[in-house]
Amino acid sequence: MCRLLAYLGSAIQPDQLIYEPEHSLCIQSYRPRETVTTSVNADGVGIGWYHSQKETEPFIYKNILPIWSDINLPHLSRYIESECFLAYIRSATPGQAASLSNCQPFSDRNFLFTHNGFIENFRPTLYQPIRSHIRDTVYHKIEGTTDSEHIFALFLNELAAVDGNWEQALEATLKTLFKLAKPYGVKVLANIVISDGNQLIASRYAIGSTPPSLYWLQNAPHFPNSVIIASEPLFPGNWNPCPESSMICVGKDLKINMHPIDL
Repeated sequence: MCRLLAYLGSAIQPDQLIYEPEHSLCIQSYRPRETVTTSVNADGVGIGWYHSQKETEPFIYKNILPIWSDINLPHLSRYIESECFLAYIRSATPGQAASLSNCQPFSDRNFLFTHNGFIENFRPTLYQPIRSHIRDTVYHKIEGTTDSEHIFALFLNELAAVDGNWEQALEATLKTLFKLAKPYGVKVLANIVISDGNQLIASRYAIGSTPPSLYWLQNAPHFPNSVIIASEPLFPGNWNPCPESSMICVGKDLKINMHPIDL
């Protein structure tokens, strides 16, 4: 299992959430409170962010070291100012290599994608069915071996089919996972966060299990005009747990729309 963080709002330095809070993403790497299958998240770290003044594709920094051993990210996260970023610490699924190509966030054009969860017995079960399902233009974008990147490929595949509607694409992705997983009887945990720099969409969903924890917080006193989505609360506040089998959509105006995922 991993720990996720997403921010949308007035420009801040990412270190204000990655390092400074009392239960920061860094602390969650070695002292998580709500993980079930692991006690540390030490297999890598990544951050993807958008320029606060220019319309560009997102920037990404990744490292296969634990976040506490990364000497560059503290400086980088203080240098950056962004209105939207996604961050992630990794606990690798057994059998999946610790390599940069397997670290998140994943990106395509203006999209950033992070996933917390796993596909049970991925290689002998859904690896080939997912690859057979996606079109060639998406297939060739896969660089690593993780279940997470294959779920992102499914999302890109569905996005083209629904004419760019994110919400429909994510729901279709989960529906496809459900259909492909059913014959194998495997568990699928799919907490997903996606952004294009102007909006956020997240899911808390699982097949055959309880999904990982996920929370959202709007307009915190130290972060007014913002929405934060995180695997665990970073600091005391009015954090809202996302219900199981739900999707949360945060618009450009920071209005939140939440609805159940009914497959």
